[in-house]
Amino acid sequence: MNHRRVLRVRRTMTAVALAAGLAFTAGCGGGDGGGDGKQPRSSEQSDGSGGGSDGGRSGAPADGEPLAEVRGGEDITLTITSARRESGGFVTVSGKVTNGGGKAWVAPGWEGDESEVALRNKLSVAGAKLVDKKGKKRYLVLRDTEGKCLCTSFGQPLLAGKSKTWYAQFPAPPNGNDEVEFQIADMPPAGVTISEGE
Repeated sequence: MNHRRVLRVRRTMTAVALAAGLAFTAGCGGGDGGGDGKQPRSSEQSDGSGGGSDGGRSGAPADGEPLAEVRGGEDITLTITSARRESGGFVTVSGKVTNGGGKAWVAPGWEGDESEVALRNKLSVAGAKLVDKKGKKRYLVLRDTEGKCLCTSFGQPLLAGKSKTWYAQFPAPPNGNDEVEFQIADMPPAGVTISEGE
């Protein structure tokens, strides 16, 4: 009888110790699923909007000034706020387009002149190019297997006085070839310096 009581007490103490250990471990886990306390890295662009601030990413000037700004016909202003070299071997260029004219703008020629690309990418920046003068190469916007660009599609005409953010992804020029020109449709070339992503 005394031996059975000792075994029962030992089992109870073991169960209590295990429960306390599990509770302690769960309490120390941080509860946010991020064990190391680091914020997850953001990807591309990801939502296709190319939008908003860059959240302090490299590739944008610290003082908030754009990397480049050019003005074309119909009083359209193209601003480039970021040009980052990504770890996957591509460059993401992003910025804003502003319609300073008096009527809706439909991005004529911005989707490019390749019929296959233009059909799948209306009202987009699919026709943009990065020109690497040092390497003497021109890089086109990346596309998926269906021919859709890895870039912003505006979806509808840009109304007078309005702005929209955009992005476009290109194959990366070789390391060291960081001075490039962004070209699209009839807009003047915009010289930018590619910076390293995080």
